Amino acid sequence: MLLPLLAASALAILALNPLLNRGPLLFRQQRMGRHCQPFVAYKFRTLLPCTLSHRDVNDPLEHHRITKLGKFLRRTRLDELPQIINVLKGEMSLIGPRPDYLPHAQVFLKDIPGYRERHEVRPGISGLAQTEIGYVQGPSDTRRKVLADLYYIRNSGFLLEFWIVWRTLLIVFGGKGL
Repeated sequence: MLLPLLAASALAILALNPLLNRGPLLFRQQRMGRHCQPFVAYKFRTLLPCTLSHRDVNDPLEHHRITKLGKFLRRTRLDELPQIINVLKGEMSLIGPRPDYLPHAQVFLKDIPGYRERHEVRPGISGLAQTEIGYVQGPSDTRRKVLADLYYIRNSGFLLEFWIVWRTLLIVFGGKGL
């Protein structure tokens, strides 16, 4: 069911990419997955290339690098669709704690209580922290995200999963992403 959506979106984005987002269509990034194991997450690329290859945990998001197509993809969260590949590979699930960029996650493991425990389950394309808190940056925001992730892990069930799916759909179709 999700593969046709991915294929149709990828074709449309592929057609628009040369005009509004010059460069590679996909972005690959090392993320921390279940049991703190690294994996490569796939996304539609939304940023202009840069010479700096590592962003510190306290560095702000570089909004000036977001492309025209990237703004739309982020707002609708369509940039996350290629992670369906990660779901099919068993590295992610549809719902769960969002996986963090590996170098940031390694810092958070040392500095944030509960961060390791959030990796007891597979990370998800969407999750409670994404729908209720939104995009976070830096250690202080990550602490709030961890609390939401741990709440999800301890209280996971049909109603909570349904709530997350519902809130995700509202964000996607309402264009309320980053």
